[in-house]
Amino acid sequence: MLDKAPSAQVSIGCASAFWGDSPAAAAQLLLGHGSLDFLALDLLAEVTMGLLAKRKAAGKSGFIEEFAQRVVAPLLPAIASTRTKIITNAGGLDPIGLKNLIEDLIRKADLSITVAAVVGDNLMDNLASGNLSHLKPFSPTNAKVQDDSDRLPSRLQDVTAANAYLGAFPIVAALDAGADIVVTGRCVDSALVLSPLIHRFGWSPRDFDQLAAGSLIGHILECGTQATGGNFTDGMRSSSSSSAGWSNMGYPIALVSPNGDAHITKLAKTGGCVTRLTVGEQMCYEVLDPANYLLPDVILDLTSVTLTQVDHDLVKVTGARGRPPPNTLKVSLITHGPYVVTSELFLAGYDSRGKALATGNAIIQRVNRLLPRIAQIKEPISAYRLECLGVDAVLGPHARASDDIPHEVVLRITASHPDRRALGVLAMELAPSATSMAPGITGAGSGRPIPTRQLRHISALIPKDTLAPAQVIVGCSSPVKVVFPSTSVSNAVVRTSIPYEPPALSSWDVVAVPLICLAVARSGDKGDNCNIGVLARRSEFYPYLVQALTADVVASHFAHLLEGNVTRYLLPGSSALNFVLTTCLGGGGLSSLRIDRQGKTYGSILVSTCTVPVARNLLPLLSYQHLVNKL
Repeated sequence: MLDKAPSAQVSIGCASAFWGDSPAAAAQLLLGHGSLDFLALDLLAEVTMGLLAKRKAAGKSGFIEEFAQRVVAPLLPAIASTRTKIITNAGGLDPIGLKNLIEDLIRKADLSITVAAVVGDNLMDNLASGNLSHLKPFSPTNAKVQDDSDRLPSRLQDVTAANAYLGAFPIVAALDAGADIVVTGRCVDSALVLSPLIHRFGWSPRDFDQLAAGSLIGHILECGTQATGGNFTDGMRSSSSSSAGWSNMGYPIALVSPNGDAHITKLAKTGGCVTRLTVGEQMCYEVLDPANYLLPDVILDLTSVTLTQVDHDLVKVTGARGRPPPNTLKVSLITHGPYVVTSELFLAGYDSRGKALATGNAIIQRVNRLLPRIAQIKEPISAYRLECLGVDAVLGPHARASDDIPHEVVLRITASHPDRRALGVLAMELAPSATSMAPGITGAGSGRPIPTRQLRHISALIPKDTLAPAQVIVGCSSPVKVVFPSTSVSNAVVRTSIPYEPPALSSWDVVAVPLICLAVARSGDKGDNCNIGVLARRSEFYPYLVQALTADVVASHFAHLLEGNVTRYLLPGSSALNFVLTTCLGGGGLSSLRIDRQGKTYGSILVSTCTVPVARNLLPLLSYQHLVNKL
């Protein structure tokens, strides 16, 4: 483990994976390290943009206020003394508003800290003048554009927020101008880490391999402790790690060399673990085509990346390759949907699952009979979902059959309707089920649920040459324009990934073993699409994974959730596979009625319920030997 970077290296930590991450993380890295060069804090996601759009429409701020109050304010003296540069996208829909708030806090603390804001990602004015004509479909597979792209909005008035994913160079301009804290709106998450590397090492817009390497490091760091043992297949290992395990998780630090090679680590005396598998899971997280990871500043190829465990809690990352960036930027669009309401009922007793489903169906039927009479609403509630949490809500047919009938479940009822009043009737009819329907009903949450407006996230592309330059405002200075580097190319996909032909495997004397014995996996969302990254525990296991885990196998495994297709990609450098499942989340994070609207469980479902044939002589090398011994 390394805590200090040699002088030729740059040390960068990441203290936030999302809006809601622990506010104590920044203090851990800033105070615990003492001489960190840069600290990145990623607070935005597709869902977050929708939440901020809803807040702004209600007359509240479009930036994340609690970031300034809970994270920045207590650490201002440390920021001033350590001179650690802070880079965050907490500006959301109003970076200047957050800049002004932080500057007020600095004045009250009587400190000298320069704050900059990066603006230019907000496209509402741009779309108004262009009437949405500049938008192009975004394909998660770089192939079936018409089949798997989001349907673009037809009317501007349906759009509540539209933001382009900016790149690193506007942030670089702010750092070059002397900013100590840089606040952005929407940018690609990895730009929060790539930008200080460009600033410190002087990489040019044409240093594509270095830009790719920096983007990869940003991708690994951007989700905080997901690189250090959080959300990890072998989670109990990090839970029982030294220094209090999960209760004291160490946030990630990258020590980066001028050529882009990096070591991932964490502070000593913090919980978690940094291994090839924890870093590899995060590298594959929320990736689509790994040979063509399209970013504003570079196209990143992950297929040749190697991950090497060089010491305890120290992993070396090398081999990223880059090509000129596309001539478009990805765009996040937020549109209005119908209203939605969600509630839970706890049921206990014999055949609790059967009673739960009967109760849920009876509630919906009762409400639909009441709507015309008490609310003068003719359209029934037809979009609803009943899920028995703890039985088969996400596993579907893969839920283990048991002779024991479950004696307790949580019934989750979610429904949507264009008329809010209809859901108000549903909300009122939930509690009466405890006296008029199944026995053993309790725990109706925190009271009567309140219907809220549903939002929808849409991904699109927009040509760079249709956009105005980004602007950087440093301190009290006038805005400075930052144009896109002239290195972009057309979006034609060029596959440069290294070829991989698995060795011939004998079908003689093989044993089908649980996938978790051979591999780890992590899944994440991209709109209504999900990726599952699968990483072999040892390189000798990889051919068996390539042979057995085909796109058809994964599609069949998720048939109960999948409405689109599955595409498989190989990453031979790290002995990994990536599966992209399209139209599989019921609409995605903002609009799905499912309990797992972001695909968080898909990786766990795959490794825990899928089996892979492997040579019998490899059985002693497998993990989870208690499962192997049952074969």
